[in-house]
Amino acid sequence: MKPLASLQRRSTLGQLSVISIGVAAQCLAPWAHAQTATWPAKPLRIITPFPAGGNIDTLSRALAEQISGRIGQPVLVDPKPGANTILGAQELARASADGHTFMITTMSTTVNNRALYAKLPYDPEKDLLPITQLAYGAVLLVAPSTAPYNDVKGFMAWVRAQKRPVTYGSWGVGSVGHLYGVVLERDHGLQLNHVPYKGDVFAIGDVRGGALDVTFASPTSAKPQIAAGHIKPIGMVGAARSVSMPELATFGEQGVKGMDLPLWVGVYAPASTPRTAIERIRAEIVAAMAVPSVRDRMRDFGFTPIGNSPEEFAANYRTDYPKWEALIKASGAKVE
Repeated sequence: MKPLASLQRRSTLGQLSVISIGVAAQCLAPWAHAQTATWPAKPLRIITPFPAGGNIDTLSRALAEQISGRIGQPVLVDPKPGANTILGAQELARASADGHTFMITTMSTTVNNRALYAKLPYDPEKDLLPITQLAYGAVLLVAPSTAPYNDVKGFMAWVRAQKRPVTYGSWGVGSVGHLYGVVLERDHGLQLNHVPYKGDVFAIGDVRGGALDVTFASPTSAKPQIAAGHIKPIGMVGAARSVSMPELATFGEQGVKGMDLPLWVGVYAPASTPRTAIERIRAEIVAAMAVPSVRDRMRDFGFTPIGNSPEEFAANYRTDYPKWEALIKASGAKVE
């Protein structure tokens, strides 16, 4: 993986260039040419390991609509929620590797779950074949509108002045929101107490009501409450500002290191899926992301498009996983 400082360059739309399918096919065996010529032979299926109506499901349906129009086949979005995305990943691992089934999911499926669970019914590296990192996600820290600080440095000074652990929320034990708090504790000496919620909307409600000091949240959940004046943004995590909230400076820009670990959404296929099918799927996804209505939807959700190659995705994963694993171990989070 390239240095984190270069993530902003890698996440620009300029990288959403489609790989030449013809050139790639020339390097493959004759049987692969035949598969490319007949793909797709039937409707495509996109597994989403999250409930219908959520950000990933909604984004998947926007992509499916565009891809269907391009390939002349239905593209079905199949939500398989449950068990921290494990059920959906297991479904993909068992699916036919014929190039007609793939999955769109967050890094929790292959990064967080691998570190949190002693045993998974799928091997993130052997059973799931990377197609592309779809996008970088965005997470911000929010505080009550009445908080006596307006930025990260002010928040940290306020925490150090308290005579109690300051509470912060996230959407679950081992979630990236939890782990960003671990960075603030471990690397910056803040005395914090993690409070897990079933979703960031509930945590935001407690920040607004005064039962919780601060919380990490997605722009989708936070922006309506910010606009209403109930909470205020303090800083954006990640290596670059979010396209959905470009006015909010990152922790790094505010002088706080270590909060630039990327949060991403990826696309996977079953192991042994032919390379030609992988390239075709990726090409169609990249083309769909370039459609203005899809780009607008991604921006609204706080997603910055990537669309990199399978090799780049795999390299990024190998670099990212040890860092997140170390944070999960430092947090003491475990799931039986």
